[in-house]
Amino acid sequence: MPIDIVVDAMGSEKAPESEIRGAILAARQLDVRVHLAGPEDILRPLLRTHLANLGIKAQHLPVFIVPATEWITMDDKAAQAVRTKRDSSMRVGLKMVREGRAAGFFTAGNTGAAMATAKMVLGMLAGVHRPALATILPSVLGTPSLLLDVGANVDSDPDNLVQFAVMGHMYAQNVLKVTNPRVGLLSIGEEDSKGNALTRDTLPLLRALPGINFIGNVEGRDLFNGRTDVAVCDGFVGNVALKTCEGTAKLVTVSLRESLKSTVTSQVGALLSRKAFAAFKKRLDYSEYGGAPLLGVRGVCIVGHGSSNERAIMNGIRVAAEFAQAEVNSSIEAALHTT
Repeated sequence: MPIDIVVDAMGSEKAPESEIRGAILAARQLDVRVHLAGPEDILRPLLRTHLANLGIKAQHLPVFIVPATEWITMDDKAAQAVRTKRDSSMRVGLKMVREGRAAGFFTAGNTGAAMATAKMVLGMLAGVHRPALATILPSVLGTPSLLLDVGANVDSDPDNLVQFAVMGHMYAQNVLKVTNPRVGLLSIGEEDSKGNALTRDTLPLLRALPGINFIGNVEGRDLFNGRTDVAVCDGFVGNVALKTCEGTAKLVTVSLRESLKSTVTSQVGALLSRKAFAAFKKRLDYSEYGGAPLLGVRGVCIVGHGSSNERAIMNGIRVAAEFAQAEVNSSIEAALHTT
């Protein structure tokens, strides 16, 4: 049976075009019903035009519009926008999740506003003090690794990191389908003595955590070499690591493309290796991973990149559906209840 996912249609930098195209892709390729939250007078004509261009009648595709008269921009201050824009596409969409009319929510909009709205509308899971924003990274083994928190909390204490470890373990196990995921604490060295006060105080708590395959401290390189499946850190460190990864991936992709075009010989090689280069680029492309789950809130909320294209939107909808179907939240609550 199709699962209902609601999308903030006014979130991304190219909204609502990317969201509409992504919703259509998802409805055609996934077993979902997509609800686009936003101003009906803007969304409906665009949706009709895109469907007509594809030769699809509106009634034949499960894409619906949920009216919302306001939306939160990237330039809005999160706290103020959440308070004043009470009929925003974010709030309307998250209310659908809270009321059980949708199984999950996706936005490529203002991350701070998405987190604040989700906390206010959905509330927190039992036993969770703060939510964590998680992101999926590629590894040399071809398997994904999970990094959290990447920006929901600038300051965290050891108890927060313990909760992040439990949430990351459950997401990796239930959604990414990793058997007995290895959980590491991101630090500046493998030795127990390395790190700052936060990592040193957190280490013994994670070692004593039941039901978690904790492997100790891990370093930045371990995010990609396959040593760990889940890496835990505070949001300040995680966000710096994530943005560094994004910049490095862009540098490598652009540099490789330029090198392949630099000489006649390399251009011939580029033509011969086009398929390999496309596969390489896809492996580093954020749009393939769909978005970052906000773990710890009472519901499913996925936050995508602001520059998300239609494929990224579709994958965000897919991730929201997978998250909802895996029943991660009940597993998190049960695990925290026993710690």
